[in-house]
Amino acid sequence: MSDPALLRELLTDPRVSKDPRQHWPMWIDGRITPDWPLFTWVAVTNMFTAYGSDHQRLRKLVSTAFTARRTAALRPRIEKMAADLLDGLAATPPGETVDLRENYCYPIPIQVICELFGVSDEATREELRRLVDSIFNTTARPEEVAATFQGMHTVLSGLVALKRETPGDDMTSVLIAAREEDGSRLTEAELVDTLLLMISAGHETTVNLLDNAVHALLTHPEQLELVRKGSVTWSDVIEETLRAEAPVANLPLRYAVEDIERGGVSIKKGDAIMAAYAAAGRHPAVHGEDADRFDLTRVNKEHLAFGHGVHFCLGAPLARLEAEIALPALFERFPDLALAVPSGELPSVDSFISNGHRGLPTRLTPSAPVAG
Repeated sequence: MSDPALLRELLTDPRVSKDPRQHWPMWIDGRITPDWPLFTWVAVTNMFTAYGSDHQRLRKLVSTAFTARRTAALRPRIEKMAADLLDGLAATPPGETVDLRENYCYPIPIQVICELFGVSDEATREELRRLVDSIFNTTARPEEVAATFQGMHTVLSGLVALKRETPGDDMTSVLIAAREEDGSRLTEAELVDTLLLMISAGHETTVNLLDNAVHALLTHPEQLELVRKGSVTWSDVIEETLRAEAPVANLPLRYAVEDIERGGVSIKKGDAIMAAYAAAGRHPAVHGEDADRFDLTRVNKEHLAFGHGVHFCLGAPLARLEAEIALPALFERFPDLALAVPSGELPSVDSFISNGHRGLPTRLTPSAPVAG
């Protein structure tokens, strides 16, 4: 579903569910097995797959941990992360190629999310990164899909056990202790799967946001010049990137609770619905015939990159904060930053969910002169 008006309606329609256990015949009939490429996306038990009152309960519990105060307090730490990474990059010999996705766009979000959730062990961080990459890889072989699902639950169950024994000032500990007013807790499965959702979606999407913003500015130098002159803001960069290159291209899945007729579209009860956020951001009905053009002066930068309605991403303020710190710091430190290969040679990640590049090879400074 890519029409933004229709998508907004469906995202808030009570006749559309995210719970396959109640409303998707293929799941109910056992036709979806652990080796299916999107198994992890529909098999979890958290607010990503909850419906109605269950979703309200889980979102309320999670929101007690993901507060505006906790997000805002991260600013000094994110600024320090960016500065340290840039200091390391500055040691690169002139003209040498650096993969900015790997060495800048990725480290900040993964460090932030791991610190938020109390993952201090470096080996555990690396394992989480590997598993999250695999979750978003929709070309993974069946055996990898099954192993990733099991591996993620093993790692996160271990994190929960650790935080039960030694709780700290982190979101894992807060979620463990979280209660509703009536005293109900997250079940063990809901707790582990909520961590899976928050840790995976909480950094992969921001990696893509940074990656796509850097790429867009380097391939549109006239737009970068507008930023440098102060004609537009870094907020404009972030929102236009989210519109033109949504970090999540397509998000599975929703299910029709009953037959639905909307905007001339017929959806049958039990049908699975894919939300096409990237396509929605480029819809000509909203953004005109130049909807596919990256334009920081565009008045309407409306997008659905963070979802809509009751499913709007709780981590959106954190993603924006990381980008508004990381992007200006990078371009101020390296004003001669340039892609090291033609844009058309940059392969995309192996996913129809995640929207980014496998790598972002750049040169931070011009090549050193050759001695004559």
